[in-house]
Amino acid sequence: QVLLVESGGGSVQAGGSLRLSCAASGYSISSRCMAWFRQAPGKEREGVAGVTASGIRTYVADSVKGRFTISRDNAKNTLYLQMNSLKPEDSAMYYCAAGRAGTWASPCTRGQIDDSSWGQGTQVTVSS
Repeated sequence: QVLLVESGGGSVQAGGSLRLSCAASGYSISSRCMAWFRQAPGKEREGVAGVTASGIRTYVADSVKGRFTISRDNAKNTLYLQMNSLKPEDSAMYYCAAGRAGTWASPCTRGQIDDSSWGQGTQVTVSS
């Protein structure tokens, strides 16, 4: 079973940047898609970005397109989310997750996630 630990969250002003990291242990994530999700109070968890196992293909939600970039370093077993031009509506708890076995070429949508992989989350707060 994989253990995912997110870091890099914090409080920033609108227009600022943060880089989230997700360190994996327990098994190599190199054969699985990976994704970032976020959940604001009173809202459902939503997908933010996903990346295939190789890192070649990435997918981002329309709400963050052009501002957020997902990447991975399989040698370090780590996933990243670079967030630029942050807006107050980006404020949420951010979670990383791994895809189930066999999802190496997938965009890592919610239905493809290994539910035992969820990290504890890292809080992002953007003030106006």
